[in-house]
Amino acid sequence: MAKKLTREVYERAILDLQAELVKLQEWVKAEGQRLVVVFEGRDAAGKGGAIKRVTEYLNPRTARIAALPKPTERERTQWYFQRYVAELPAAGEIVLFDRSWYNRAGVEHVMGFCTPEEYERFLHQCPVFERLLVEDGVLLRKYWFSVGDAEQERRFRARLADPMRRWKLSPMDLESLTRWEDYSRAKDRMMAHTDLPEAPWYEVDADDKRRARVNMIGHLLSTIPYREVDSPRLRLPERPPSTGYARPPRHASHLVPDLAAELR
Repeated sequence: MAKKLTREVYERAILDLQAELVKLQEWVKAEGQRLVVVFEGRDAAGKGGAIKRVTEYLNPRTARIAALPKPTERERTQWYFQRYVAELPAAGEIVLFDRSWYNRAGVEHVMGFCTPEEYERFLHQCPVFERLLVEDGVLLRKYWFSVGDAEQERRFRARLADPMRRWKLSPMDLESLTRWEDYSRAKDRMMAHTDLPEAPWYEVDADDKRRARVNMIGHLLSTIPYREVDSPRLRLPERPPSTGYARPPRHASHLVPDLAAELR
């Protein structure tokens, strides 16, 4: 088992990678590319943390996270992929799917939220759907975050004990502990149907979150032939001389209390 990354090594590496992600985004904008990155995996495998590090320094106007809630009654009557199509990027955009259309191959199938017919139809249609995206020029990358059962349970217990992170747990997350093998079988079948030459799955060993983030981002960058784009040179203009404007007295405004002054 690989030694866990120290915080010092990790923070240095992740900052270098984030600088490259900024260059990647500028290239996507300049070239009118469309980049889709799918994040899937076990509950508590670290997908959210990885997405946070990917987007930390990106321009949110052209890089966004798609994390869809459960479908509405109307959406349930639509073609399954329809609401995901609405989230796809336009030219110059990056979309990161925090969970994706693969919900049907995982939680919906295991928990009985879809019929066997809907599940089989998904396994048939998903490769066609993804081939159409790639054929149309979308850069599609798919990452599966893999975590061991003991590490997953440890993370669940840590979240239960932490009021700041307890919101990350749902009854369905906890039930995944008792359905470990069901989810494993579902993942294996999903991979067999959707690990495509045009859109392969890349598995991330996520028992060490720091290592997983570095490995995933480094791999993503290595799969895209981006280049550094020349940026326009910006210069601060000279301030013009005053024309006599006087700011209204501060007491006329509703000021936020200085709570920081009370800190010790």
